[in-house]
Amino acid sequence: MKPTDDNLRYSRQISLGAVGAAGQARLRTARALLLGAGGLGTPAAHYLSSAGLGHLQIIDFDTVDITNLPRQNLFRDADAGMPKAEVLALRLREISPSVSVTGISRRLDDAMLAAAVAAADVVLDCTDNFATRWQLNAACAAQGVPLVSGAAIRFEGQVAVFRFDRQPSPCYRCLYDEADENLLDCAGQGILAPVAGTVGCMLATEAIKVVLDLPSDLQGAVWLYDGLAGNSRRIAIPARPACPVCGAAAQAARGS
Repeated sequence: MKPTDDNLRYSRQISLGAVGAAGQARLRTARALLLGAGGLGTPAAHYLSSAGLGHLQIIDFDTVDITNLPRQNLFRDADAGMPKAEVLALRLREISPSVSVTGISRRLDDAMLAAAVAAADVVLDCTDNFATRWQLNAACAAQGVPLVSGAAIRFEGQVAVFRFDRQPSPCYRCLYDEADENLLDCAGQGILAPVAGTVGCMLATEAIKVVLDLPSDLQGAVWLYDGLAGNSRRIAIPARPACPVCGAAAQAARGS
């Protein structure tokens, strides 16, 4: 796609004072790493690529299941059994040909994840289990890469932004740790499809704001959405001094 075509395609974004031609050019060269090609990751990846974010790497080692289709609406019945990351990458390249999208369909060890995080300008946590969230949170904190994290279950969702490129910052382990009892997943609890879409869209919005260095009230805070009541609220995340990831001892160990 020629630059003039890009200017036309993204003209509605370029007309925004907070974006402009310079912001769109910044998006074009930006690199995002997205973990989880499910109910949150699918809409988030769709809007990132559609917004012209130039390089998107998607990691998910799961395959498409028929129960995914109501929430993950870029997948089709014929995709059942296929690797999610690869199918989603293919579909996004069809939708946004000028965007580079790659899909990785294997679990990454700590070293591989650290390398993938270090190569990104922003990381999106769209996963559905706490072990992976904590692993990703630790990698982003260690590499100083901003993390946008989301979750959804039943009629509820949440989004938080951790600017590890700006010290000090609380982290995901300040919000949840192993002692928490409410470590649920949507497989057993259920989820309303548009709620996942709402959270996925918010994840994309916050990731774009990180790339463009726009202010956000969700930096170091969590946005809680109640789809049943139709309201939302923001709660600041207090940094835990003894946090094993972002606490003083952990920062000193990393030499920060």
